[in-house]
Amino acid sequence: MSAHRRAAVVALTALAPVSWGTTYVVTTELLPPERPLFTALVRALPAGLLLLVFDRVLPRGAWWWKAGVLGALNIGAFFPLLFLAAYRLPGGLAAVVGSVGPLLVLGLSALLLGRRPALRDVLAGTVAALGVSMVVLRAAGALDALGVAAAFASTASMAAGTVLTQKWGRPEGVGPLALTGWQLTAGGLLIAPLAFLVEGAPPALDAGAAGGYAYLVLVNTALAYVLWFRGIGRLTATQATLLGPLSPLTAAVLGWALLDESLTALQLAGMTLAFGATVAGQLRAPSADPTRPQLTPDNLAPVALPGQRLPAPHVGTGPHQRQSPSVRT
Repeated sequence: MSAHRRAAVVALTALAPVSWGTTYVVTTELLPPERPLFTALVRALPAGLLLLVFDRVLPRGAWWWKAGVLGALNIGAFFPLLFLAAYRLPGGLAAVVGSVGPLLVLGLSALLLGRRPALRDVLAGTVAALGVSMVVLRAAGALDALGVAAAFASTASMAAGTVLTQKWGRPEGVGPLALTGWQLTAGGLLIAPLAFLVEGAPPALDAGAAGGYAYLVLVNTALAYVLWFRGIGRLTATQATLLGPLSPLTAAVLGWALLDESLTALQLAGMTLAFGATVAGQLRAPSADPTRPQLTPDNLAPVALPGQRLPAPHVGTGPHQRQSPSVRT
């Protein structure tokens, strides 16, 4: 992939965590309070069904269970655990626990993809987590063990889903719309019984809530996850996850711009660190395109001089030896 194309892929993928960073403002300002599971259900299931209707491609063979596993990790488990953590922990602490996602992805990539973590990626992930901590962490009392466990589990679930998404790729002829639709639908179906069991019937919605849910379904979930899973297919899992700090940074900026929240010098320094680590995580040394044929001694043909006829090359049995026509001039 060329540098310009890689930059375009990174920019489009980055729109996903930026969009997710708007969730806090939309939730607090427009949506009914105390309904996290209903909100998770509305985000996932309608968006998934919409993408399925639009693309009209269903899984085949092993992709039925693969889509179920990815949907459970990326959506079905991630959303409820994330909301449980948000309700039991200060928002800043939940974001700090979530910021270790890139480091978890590095470990899982080594385990499942056989990729040895690069020191640069480890440093970028560590600095990003430090920067997010400086932006969002506030003084708090005693920690809630269940909340911390839920925050870590949600981060680990998303990290595992990200690595498996790259490991399995997509079926031949299937685009990111279908893959995203499968996962959102599977995750939404897992959340549905939990939401109705815990929270009961859906709440009454006013115009503001209806608009907020429409935004979450169409932009914050359907479009954002299509861009995210498309990016995972073109970037490394570590590169994609190192874009994650853009989410709490976006939330902090929107809180300052729209909710009159203040930004201290320490927070601004943390933003600089986190953003710099995010950019550093996208820098890669140029490498050869694996789809481009490489010139080796086995595929270099001799050049005929004027009036010369070259004999057909010897036919061997090696994997790179094959019959070629004679060259005439």
